Amino acid sequence: MAFSESPEDPFSVARAASAALDHRGTVIGWSEYAERLLGHPAADVLGRPALEALVAPRDRDLARAAADTCRRGEGWFGTLPVLHRDGHRAHLGIRARRVVREGGREEWFLVGAPAEDVMQWENDRSVLEGFFRRSPVGLATHAPDLSILRVNKAIARLGGIPAELARGHRIGDFLLADDAETVESGLRKVLETGRPMIFTEQSCRLLTDPERHRFVSVSAFRMEDSAGHVQGVAQIVEDVTEGHRARRRLALLNEASARIGTTLDVAATARELADVAVPGLADCVSVDLLESVSRGEEPSAEGDGPLRRAALKSVVPGTGTLMNPVGDAPDFAPDSPQSRCVAEQRPVLVSRLEGDEGLAALAGERVEHARALGLHSLMLVPLAARGHVLGLVTLWRARSPEPFEDDDLTLAGEFAARAAVCIDNARRYTREHQAALTLQRRLLPGDFPDLPAAEVAHQYIPAGAVAGVGGDWFDVIPLSGARVALVVGDVTGHGIEAAATMGRLRTAVHTLADLDLEPDEVLSHLDDLVQRLAAEHETGVTGFPDGHVTGASCLYAVYDPVSASCSLARAGHPPPAVLTPDGAVAFPDLPAGPPLGLGGLPFESAELSLPEDSVLALYTNGLLQPGDDVDAALDRFAERLSTATGTLREMSRAVVEAMLPARPADDVALLLARTRTLGKEQVATWTLAAEATAASQARSLMTRQLQAWDLDEMVFTTELIVSELVTNAYRYAGGPVTLRLIRGPRLICEVSDPSSTAPHLRRARSTDEGGRGLFLVAQLTERWGARHRREGKTVWTEQTLPQDLP
Repeated sequence: MAFSESPEDPFSVARAASAALDHRGTVIGWSEYAERLLGHPAADVLGRPALEALVAPRDRDLARAAADTCRRGEGWFGTLPVLHRDGHRAHLGIRARRVVREGGREEWFLVGAPAEDVMQWENDRSVLEGFFRRSPVGLATHAPDLSILRVNKAIARLGGIPAELARGHRIGDFLLADDAETVESGLRKVLETGRPMIFTEQSCRLLTDPERHRFVSVSAFRMEDSAGHVQGVAQIVEDVTEGHRARRRLALLNEASARIGTTLDVAATARELADVAVPGLADCVSVDLLESVSRGEEPSAEGDGPLRRAALKSVVPGTGTLMNPVGDAPDFAPDSPQSRCVAEQRPVLVSRLEGDEGLAALAGERVEHARALGLHSLMLVPLAARGHVLGLVTLWRARSPEPFEDDDLTLAGEFAARAAVCIDNARRYTREHQAALTLQRRLLPGDFPDLPAAEVAHQYIPAGAVAGVGGDWFDVIPLSGARVALVVGDVTGHGIEAAATMGRLRTAVHTLADLDLEPDEVLSHLDDLVQRLAAEHETGVTGFPDGHVTGASCLYAVYDPVSASCSLARAGHPPPAVLTPDGAVAFPDLPAGPPLGLGGLPFESAELSLPEDSVLALYTNGLLQPGDDVDAALDRFAERLSTATGTLREMSRAVVEAMLPARPADDVALLLARTRTLGKEQVATWTLAAEATAASQARSLMTRQLQAWDLDEMVFTTELIVSELVTNAYRYAGGPVTLRLIRGPRLICEVSDPSSTAPHLRRARSTDEGGRGLFLVAQLTERWGARHRREGKTVWTEQTLPQDLP
């Protein structure tokens, strides 16, 4: 065994005690360090037998056995107790080497050190040797020029060469250039700075197996001698490929949890699935859903039905001409992997696509193109949730050389499971949203007829997908006397419940409007209705889910084109805007009124005078956008309304586009009405005394007026109507009678009297002398009715003008 010069070596010349023995065992040499270690001066031991001078009697048999071993071989190493000068036994680690002198004379050279130092050094030495021979963790030492000095067996196995053949090579002789440069740059930095590199994860692709992507954890430190001179760098290398892949899969799962299912849109969720899987898991991903799923319908448990591509993402150039595009219906053969995946509801893994048969999984076409793109590995995972098959996900690899493995299939299954639940949630929402939207559209009015009182235009914008369909509504209701009722309301909440409540309120408004009630009275009746709906909900008779709140706001306006006045009342609703012909916009200060459903509080009406061509704008609060400052939002609305040009429909569209984002958070209803007035030439009014001649006088006045309007054809019929109504007023009401004729799209005849008793149509018996007047009126007119005024009532009729008759 060689004797080290290293100060760390207990047998180094600088630290060890040394002695020389002749062939008889006599001490013939004694070093200064031996004297310091054992206390014996050279004069005391030289020339004496070593057993006598240095070994206690009880230990001499052990010493003789060691000597016999030396004579049989080249040397000996072990631990012996040696006598100190003060008499105590000092345990030393001793190495003995035979030396042959001239003439064949043998001598023995002994080196000794304290046993604890020797054992520590031997332990360190065995650890170092274990690193190179038995350690599962890689160890490599490099010269300052980074050439390899020595590698252990773990590194040799990683590189696929015997350990002894690595010496003199460089890292680039075994790794791909990019990976080799990454490793060497790290080692050079350690050499230059002396700062160790700890657990740095790096790619490690071998030249002999470039398709296999390994990852290693590298730690490195600079090697220096006892004088501090740089000897090179040592690196410890551990294969962490599996751990790297596990962390990557976990990161992808976390990403999938955050990114999949952010909306309640089926197509968007499918795109999110593809975006998460590419490129982290696959190079190309397609998502195919059953057509029924995209429409929000309930899929079959077996997954029957045509598929349609919902999402496609790829990082491989050229796949756009190979794969079916989004919206297309892929035609998979019955025996294709895709068809088996859906039918059996089990994932399919094809690690390597061998030959044309494997590539034909691309719907059996464009095989040559698929081969040219390098598609080599395939996974198919069904999308299933709550016992229903929704579709499947297809994943390909082309740029990534490694084929899919079982762990990749498990990860894809996790993606698909999460996405399937989100897609099914979106499907269910789509179904409910479409049902609510359909119900709402059926309940809302369509196009309005041309009205003598106003030109109207409307815009209705449903809420975005997250909020769902709301309960906003609007209406335009023709009233007697050429008047029109304009209504806008908003039911709290969203979904089918809000739409259904809106439908009930709209029906109630129509009924109340037919009674010709004042706006404040209409709101009072609506308030009672909303309270009853809330009571029905509390008793569980509505079928609405728990937590549904019944409440609404409403603005009800009645415009009279004869007087150019508008009567309005509101219940917790934003005030209307009035755009006058000069371009000014104002928000009338109307009594606010409580929201519908609170009960016990009164509503008040207000009167406005509206010049002809004024625009009255009624809207729901969604137009102002939640979170906005109300005053600022109203100012912005006024500005948009005043600057809008074109037809009334174009104005309404421009206002909505300027005020709203692409997907508003709440439903929005906007109703614009440009007022019209009926001139004096279109209206004739007379007040008749309560005399027996009133009917005759009324007929005469009516005849002259119809002749002036060129309506001679209507004189006979209108005479009968006027005679009946005026006669009834004279006979039953008392007081003066007012006759008014209005010539608009219809001929309107109104008879007003101070009585509050409404006339009733009845069937007269054959023996009755009277009771047939109103029956005749009903037969001769298009419609008729009565409305109450603050003092008395008005009975009215409408007749079709001759040019409107078929």
